[in-house]
Amino acid sequence: MPTTTEDLLRALAPQVLGALVRRYGHFDTAEDAVQEALIAAAARWPEDGVPDAPRAWLIRVASRKLTDLLRSEQARQRREGVVAQRTLPEEWLAPAADHPARESDDTLVLLFLCGHPSLSPASQIALTLRAVGGLTTAEVARPFLVPEATMTRRITRAKQAIKDSGVPFRMPAGAERARRLGAVLHVLYLVFNEGYASTSGPRLHRTELADEAIRLARLVHRLLPDDSEATGLLALMLLTDARRSARTGPAGDLVPMAEQDRDLWDAGQIAEGIALITDALARGPTGPYQLQAAIAALHDEAPSVEATDWPQIAALYDLLLRVADNPVVALNRSVAVAMARGPRAGLDLLDGLAADDRIAGDHRLHAVRAHLLELEGDRAAARDCYREAARRATNPARQRHLLERAARLTDA
Repeated sequence: MPTTTEDLLRALAPQVLGALVRRYGHFDTAEDAVQEALIAAAARWPEDGVPDAPRAWLIRVASRKLTDLLRSEQARQRREGVVAQRTLPEEWLAPAADHPARESDDTLVLLFLCGHPSLSPASQIALTLRAVGGLTTAEVARPFLVPEATMTRRITRAKQAIKDSGVPFRMPAGAERARRLGAVLHVLYLVFNEGYASTSGPRLHRTELADEAIRLARLVHRLLPDDSEATGLLALMLLTDARRSARTGPAGDLVPMAEQDRDLWDAGQIAEGIALITDALARGPTGPYQLQAAIAALHDEAPSVEATDWPQIAALYDLLLRVADNPVVALNRSVAVAMARGPRAGLDLLDGLAADDRIAGDHRLHAVRAHLLELEGDRAAARDCYREAARRATNPARQRHLLERAARLTDA
């Protein structure tokens, strides 16, 4: 549950946007209106208190803002003599009080709308991260490795494409829903990852994003209970999120899995995740989210790092690499191979990754190399790699952790 006004507003924002888009159909203008309503709430709620029905309050205020924006736009067009043959319907410009807020959560419909087939996969993901995940444009741009201005233009074009398509705001059915599902699942995966391991900012994780991704994954699973990949994604999130409480120390410092107190792991989430992935793997076909969930389950079931079934994890990464040509998968595979066969075997795999432009500059490559060099006993080289990884990392908590690892090796 949200614990602060900021957390509550972040959780409610996509629901309010979905409600407005359902009624008005103006994606871009609706988002502007929602942002104004959020600003008003952030200013008033700390002093006046949170309303009894905060979602309805936001929808009411945002609707008024939106009708004002639409009237202003129509007036501008009239002044400029460029009014279209069909003006805005009067129903759209009616006072917001005449239209009580719906009780349903339109976030899932908004999620599938952002996966509209008229958009490229990259635009689908970017728009959903912005509109549903609540990430800033800068945060959306980072994983795409493009400037913020470029991402702003991409998201703006995506909104316009949806508007021009005239697609109704409702859940797609049958084959259309199946076509959009891949983009929807990938978006939820990215939102969860940003929440669980923030790429920037003062916090190691952003709980509100991870929780929202899990909530949406549950909705998708409830909608499509027989889809093994939707089930696998939910299982992966639960099995990963189960370790959250043990990932940071009292001062917010990063605690690696090898050093975590496994008694702090959420046994309920682990049990639910294992039940979900067991069911999904039995039904098939097996996809990347199921394989990742199976790997996470092996980690969560092990009483210690030493007792982990590393050969089985390495074998699962071999399978995952066949269905997902992803350098991060290859990086994680190198760690599993090192744990199963020795650090030199893992380092040999890293040499090949160093030539992959998709990850060559990523701090994770240097951090893994440092870890494996430390395991091999080359403390000086490990120290240098830890420092290089810290230099490239963008999250302060992760930077501190890497520098601490380097400091431990300085006097060796």
